[in-house]
Amino acid sequence: MQTSALPDLAHTATKPVHWLATAAAMAGVVALAGLLQPRTATATATAPEKRTTTPVAAPDPATVDFPLECGGAGTTVAKQAPGDLDGDGRPETVAVVHCDAGSGTPPSGIYVLTQRSGAAPRVVATLVDPADRKTIGDFAVHEGRVSATLLGYSSLEVPRCCPDQEEQASWRWKGNAFVRTSGDLARSV
Repeated sequence: MQTSALPDLAHTATKPVHWLATAAAMAGVVALAGLLQPRTATATATAPEKRTTTPVAAPDPATVDFPLECGGAGTTVAKQAPGDLDGDGRPETVAVVHCDAGSGTPPSGIYVLTQRSGAAPRVVATLVDPADRKTIGDFAVHEGRVSATLLGYSSLEVPRCCPDQEEQASWRWKGNAFVRTSGDLARSV
């Protein structure tokens, strides 16, 4: 081993007092940094961004007369979901409605409701007409798209309680109408 020609330096022989001095200095720096914080940032919106929009409620299907012929039995809103389907910032309501038959599986309709300020809600589109003799299984409104499982019958011999056909369908607003896309057409259940 070769010995150094340099004399021993002070920092090579530390003593506990040196560690205490270093710790006190670091604590002082941390405390000072805690006291010297930058001012709290405040953001203000420019005039176009300062919009005070009151949330608009989706139309209530309980107050709508649906275009169903129920022979005085009345209608039942089986399912409903809100969503902005046309991108205008106002929510529409999509409702699955059938006649209040009491028993059995009456055909359903899927209707889109809208409501202008101060006006009563109204049906603006029929996505599934009860005349198509379909019942609705799964149903959802998500990101401007309506999706549903349509259940039907392959023949008149199939009991009305037990649909034997299933179709996945979805609708999206394009231009000035709802455009339908279908998945598995007439798939047996």
